[in-house]
Amino acid sequence: MTALSVRGLDVRFHGQALVTGVSFDVGAGERVGLIGESGSGKSLTALAIMGLLGDGLAAHGHVLLDGEDLLEAPERRLCQLRGDRIAMIFQEPATALNPTRRVGAQVVEALRTHRGLRHRDARRAAVELLERVELPDPARSARLYPHELSGGQRQRVVMAMAISCCPRVLLADEPTTALDATVQAKVIHLLDRLVDEQGCALVLITHDLAVVSQTCDRVVTMYGGHVVESGPSAAVLDAPRHPYTAGLVATAAAVTLDGPTPTGRLPSIPGSVPADGRFPSGCPFRDRCERAVPRCTEVPADRRDGERVVACWNPVPAGARAPAGEPGGERPAEPGPPGPGPTGQGGPR
Repeated sequence: MTALSVRGLDVRFHGQALVTGVSFDVGAGERVGLIGESGSGKSLTALAIMGLLGDGLAAHGHVLLDGEDLLEAPERRLCQLRGDRIAMIFQEPATALNPTRRVGAQVVEALRTHRGLRHRDARRAAVELLERVELPDPARSARLYPHELSGGQRQRVVMAMAISCCPRVLLADEPTTALDATVQAKVIHLLDRLVDEQGCALVLITHDLAVVSQTCDRVVTMYGGHVVESGPSAAVLDAPRHPYTAGLVATAAAVTLDGPTPTGRLPSIPGSVPADGRFPSGCPFRDRCERAVPRCTEVPADRRDGERVVACWNPVPAGARAPAGEPGGERPAEPGPPGPGPTGQGGPR
């Protein structure tokens, strides 16, 4: 059964495309990882799903939560659903919490709003939630203000709020970015356990491919506001077909395991994500891709192979790896000059 279905999602800033045609499904209890460099459109996709886009940004398409289209729902209905049936853990806990209110009161508010608990019962449930997320001395911690907690402790409070009403779908946007490495591992382990206990579906946005490999059932790679590859995590990460995914995998492997190549250089993806959000027409990755062919000036068609979907005119051969800078097979023709692409304020996030 599908818990969340995203179909043809577009996000525009004053009419200019930042996210285009994003589609993926998340089954009940399934874990899906969204990967890609900063500026690929992952966070914008999550915010559009939640109905939390800022001024000037507009979403079109369909976001179905148990069959109900969130993009067509009025704000009052979205307020009922957010925090209840769908919730989000934000990247920076310091901005997700109200600095003027004690953390326990903020958890209580979520419980009273969506579960209608009496204040005394909500306070008791809030302390229990803080204990579940392994906050030290939860009764005392509930009386503290956010600034009196460490970054990892604040993120645990945000997680307690997110799971307080047992949502069907939980979105986690880089939940460990602001934390040190040791705390990151603990928070990811905790998130994994909580999702397992709740039985909710998870959409995890992260740069850490090791976490995706260990945590997620499927992976969706985004670049330039487009989905360029998707499929089972093991299949995609073991043998990526899109050159961009292959570059991400090769770079991550070199940093964590393999070290430099025989040439003494670490693999890397040529170029960088355009800071101004200007991606080339056709395939948004073609001006950085060493497998680009003249046809890449056209929008690539989806190639489907079972559960695998790859949007590429010249994908990495099945079963082969193609580290960035070392594409498999013969070197293709040079890509044409980038054409005009979508622009936006800082590009997609």
